[in-house]
Amino acid sequence: MNKPGVGNAPCSWGNLEFSNLDGKQTGYQQVLDEMTEAGYTGTELGDWGFMPTDPAMLKHELNKRGLVMLGAFVPVELRNPASHNPAIAEAVKIARLLAEVAGTPKPYLVLSDNNCTVALRTNNAGRVRPEMSLNQVEWQIFTQGAVNIARAVFDQTGLQTVFHHHCGGYVETPEEIDQFLNMTPPEWINLVFDTGHYVYGSGTSDVMAGIMRFEGRIQYLHFKDCHPEVAQAARLNEWDYFRAVRHGVFCELGKGCVNFRAIVEWLFKKDYQGYVLVEQDVLPGMGTPLESARRNREYLRQIGL
Repeated sequence: MNKPGVGNAPCSWGNLEFSNLDGKQTGYQQVLDEMTEAGYTGTELGDWGFMPTDPAMLKHELNKRGLVMLGAFVPVELRNPASHNPAIAEAVKIARLLAEVAGTPKPYLVLSDNNCTVALRTNNAGRVRPEMSLNQVEWQIFTQGAVNIARAVFDQTGLQTVFHHHCGGYVETPEEIDQFLNMTPPEWINLVFDTGHYVYGSGTSDVMAGIMRFEGRIQYLHFKDCHPEVAQAARLNEWDYFRAVRHGVFCELGKGCVNFRAIVEWLFKKDYQGYVLVEQDVLPGMGTPLESARRNREYLRQIGL
């Protein structure tokens, strides 16, 4: 039985999709060099323009480091129907680049809400109440937009779309994940399960409860840990999403409350053939990305990956 591959992402170096962040971002060549040095064999694209958008150049940068392109994170304001058609064009553009550099396994278009753009959700990340969720009409718009994007991506590039539940967006809690999946067909869109966002967004450390609840729709996994004491402080002090991240709510693997050993056992039991992607979300200039990436990779080796 083959082991799942292990990748890492530009967000672990502080290269996040949010436009309101201060601090200098690390260049893509340094990120890819350090990713490889730390022992990873896959990556995601990062924001459009972070890595080369010329397919030949991007393929060269990946191949010379032995890296597989695993996907690209695409945030969309899905509850706004006016955003859907522009988002289809943007997603297809990104997916075409992914398809041009695709290896094995094929990359995913990782669709998400346009997280942390609605104050109510940003300010209450990790402690969302039911009344903060979308109403039924908004859910219809949201999910139909996601399906239309996924269908266009597949029709024009042959790539599958997975949806990323995310704190600070409208699909954060287990109930919201369930609602999204119930309203979308699995032949078009499924789930990338993010362990840290699930734990922080659910308010529970029982990550396996989420995996077992959604396992029929999980196609890809993001490995992220969650520090329980920071999460509790964020809830008690009513921190917004960015303050929680700044305080280290998403810590190095093995230093939080996510039961990665149980997840690895589940991966082998399921004969999971793809990659897991390590994400230790930090803000630009935070932490020691290379050293953290090394420690995260060594931790996963110790538990069987």
